[in-house]
This record gives sequence, C-alpha cells and structure tokens, in this order.
Amino acid sequence: MTPGTTGLSGAAETQEEWRGWRQAMRDALYGPEGFYRVGPEGPAGHFRTSVHASPLFAGAVARLLCRVDAALGHPAPLDFVDMAAGRGELVTGVLAALPADVAARTRAYAVEVAARPEGLDRRIRWRAEPPAGVTGLLFANEWLDNVPVEVAEVDAAGVARRVLVRADGAERLGEPVAGAEAAWLARWWPSAGEEGRRAEIGLPRDEAWASAVATLDAGLAVAADYAHTAAARPPFGTLTGFRRGRETEPVPDGSCDITAHVALDACAAAHTARCTPEHAPPDALLRPQREALHALGITGARPPLALASTDPAAYVRALASASQAAELTAPGGLGDFLWLLQPVGAVDAAALLVDVADHEEQ
Repeated sequence: MTPGTTGLSGAAETQEEWRGWRQAMRDALYGPEGFYRVGPEGPAGHFRTSVHASPLFAGAVARLLCRVDAALGHPAPLDFVDMAAGRGELVTGVLAALPADVAARTRAYAVEVAARPEGLDRRIRWRAEPPAGVTGLLFANEWLDNVPVEVAEVDAAGVARRVLVRADGAERLGEPVAGAEAAWLARWWPSAGEEGRRAEIGLPRDEAWASAVATLDAGLAVAADYAHTAAARPPFGTLTGFRRGRETEPVPDGSCDITAHVALDACAAAHTARCTPEHAPPDALLRPQREALHALGITGARPPLALASTDPAAYVRALASASQAAELTAPGGLGDFLWLLQPVGAVDAAALLVDVADHEEQ
C-alpha cells in the first residue's frame, strides 16, 4: 500500500466500509477481538521493546523512580504507574530492582486494556485507566505510538484530506481536514501543499498525554517512544504494522499491531497549554534514549579483559550485560527512541538525568 492509493474497487461498496484511520485503529487494536485484547503472549509475541530486550531497562527505570523519590522527599506511599503495561513486564522488573525500603513504600500500578495476567505479583494493581492523585513516576513505554490517530494526505489541488481505509488495508481520500485537526497540522506538521505528502494528526495523543500527566499531583511523567520533532517530520508519515516480529502492511483487521511515530514536542506543549500562567509547569525535556539511559547508569562498556582470567564467570555475566546495554542504546535502533520527561511540582527533570556516578556522590 503506497501513499496516494485509492483502493476503489466498484460502486457496490457501501460508505460504511470506509473509515478514518483513527476509528479503524481503535477497533483493530482495542475492539473486543482487537490485537491488544487477545492472545496470551501479549505485545512481546510480536515486537521487541526495550523492556523485553533486557532487565537493565527496568533497572534504569527503578533508578529513575528512586531519584524522583528523593526529589519529592521520600513520600509514603510512592507511586509507580506503568502505562500500556502489556503483561506487566516493566512494573514487575521495577519492583524487583528497587531497594527493599523503597519497594515497601511503593504502590505499583499497571494500566492496560487486556485482562490481568495469571500469576502477576499481588502488589501490582491492574487498571484500565491511570489512577488519580499520583505522587511519583508515571512511565509510558511505547504507549503513545498506539493511540489511534487520523492520517492526512495532500491531494493534487494541495488540500490535506483525511485518508479513509477499509478492513483489508485499501485506502482512498476523504473530506478535507478541518477544525482543530487542521489547526494542529498547520502548527505541528505543515505539508507546504505538496501532493502525496502524508501526516499523522497527533491531536488525540496530545490529549491522551496531557490527561495522563494531569493524574500526577507531584513527580515525573515519562513517555519513551518512536518519535520525531518539528525540525524533522517524515514527509510521508510513519504508519506501519508489526506481526510476529516483522514489519508489515498496516491492515486494520486485528491481525497486527498498527503504530505510527509520535510528535512528542506537540505532546509536551499540550500539557503546558492546560496550565495557567500562575501555575506554569517546570520545563520538560526531550532526550534520546541513549542519553537518558547513560545518565541512569547504562553505558554498554565492555568489562576489562583481565577479569576473564581472575573471574571468568563474572566476565561472561558482565559481557552479556554490556551487550544488552549496547542494544538499548544503539544508534539506528532502540537508542534513537526519544524520552519526554514532563515534571509536575517541585521536580527538576534535568537534575534527574545527571550522570549516575555524580548523582550517587550527592
């Protein structure tokens, strides 16, 4: 399926067969038989996230939670919210990595549309929506890229039109984009009227992120995702599918994940826009994952070769850890993810991402 394809196959089709991508994604991902509701393997059976790549990732998030805890004066309870929790892999890993005294004060939440997995740690509260009144850390790893959005394409007259899609993935152009969606495109993803240009209209993601951040009374919200900023929007969008570990055509029939990269700069601005001038939020940060993880102690440095002679088993373990760290921070891969760090209350996001050695000396 290529940009600009109409997918028309005859007058017998009814208008109901054609929908905007937002509705099609919502049904395909979150409907009764949607991709994220069925299948015991969960997302891990179809694509590899940072959480699945290595337990080092959960350890880094646990370290970030500890820094938030210190910045907030060690509240009791301390909250950790795992957005789009899959089968609870991240929240389980974070609890396991926390120091015992911090874990004892931590209320852990997994937010996910699927049913609670059997055997999940009883300490984890399983919810369909994030809790309100959070004091601590809300972490959204690859959540926003699955928030359904409309897709727009510029026609031959230079008009941005909504892209309509059928369940088999065929597309055609619909009505011109208007209202708040047109305003969003004009501000965040202008197309300059070039025919065939496409964009994902990120307004629902802005609203979803601002609502998630609003659940915090104090602390930090982090979104880690495939992302881009206004300086480098992809000219033909990023809509794609994943099935069984392979990228595939985005067919909205429930058989595959459907995802698109996130305009994280727009998401950051959406939270700020909800705040009054008298209660302006602290500055948000956008950082590549490799920089964030380096600051949280994941470097990928190889162990000294001398260790192989003095303690071969330790050398093998350290080498495996370095390999996993390298995958999490690799250019062209997971290291290119962007982290949006949005503080709430008296929390300095930049101070939370100082070098781990420097932080531990303080």
